[in-house]
Amino acid sequence: MTMIAALPRVRFAPRVPALVASVLLLAVLVAAVWPEVIAPVDPLAIHPADAFQAPSTAHPFGTDDSGRDLLARVVHGARASLLIGVAATAIGVALGLVLGIAAAVGSRITDIAVSRLLEVLFALPGLLLSLVIIAFAGPGPIPATVAVGLATAPGYARIFRSRIRAVASSEMVEAARVLGRRPSVLLVRHVLPNALAPVVVLATLGVGQAIVWASSLSYLGLGSPPPAPEWGAMLEAGRTYLAVAPWMTVFPGLAIVATAAATTVLGRALTARGRS
Repeated sequence: MTMIAALPRVRFAPRVPALVASVLLLAVLVAAVWPEVIAPVDPLAIHPADAFQAPSTAHPFGTDDSGRDLLARVVHGARASLLIGVAATAIGVALGLVLGIAAAVGSRITDIAVSRLLEVLFALPGLLLSLVIIAFAGPGPIPATVAVGLATAPGYARIFRSRIRAVASSEMVEAARVLGRRPSVLLVRHVLPNALAPVVVLATLGVGQAIVWASSLSYLGLGSPPPAPEWGAMLEAGRTYLAVAPWMTVFPGLAIVATAAATTVLGRALTARGRS
């Protein structure tokens, strides 16, 4: 009886976190696409008389220093934060793919040059590298997105390089090479489709990281400018009033942490499923 009762827990318990993460990401996606469904209030509407109201039935997340409804701002901020995270991840994956292909199938000199470049970039923390890029490009949501994307590219490049090399040396590709397939055909039809299989998993994990980094840049005043409803910018705005109105920081912070954690859990679940 004890063994039979334990079986369902062993079988279904690992799926619970992935299910919760999927539901949470679905809610974030709905908030990004249709924020009016969840919070029909204008996130930029100012009501000075309602400033610094604690969470209540009228304002579940409270209000900020200008009387703006924080629930509406957090919900509407999902669009900007998610868009920045997805766009930065797309930039990082695309650039990493180009560098990975160049290092994997290029000449030895190209491989050495790309590998040394990646080592130099890896020596710098990702957020610090983003700050260096913004120092040249200037602050703003677009430069911040590009900076985060470029900062994440070295990690993708190293993964793609190893994957492409592993697939290129497989028996399947060797058989196609013996049959006289041209190198370009081998790369497009045989190597890349098999080497890029984990791209979805990598991108899922990368979106959460990109959202955290982009929010950090906005917190430093280098991303979306106020009063834009963006989670990092909201953290920066609430920092001054942390002792008076902590809800101005707590709720956007929870949104960042929950979204990043959900993407990480879902990405790891997809990784485990691919290995099984």
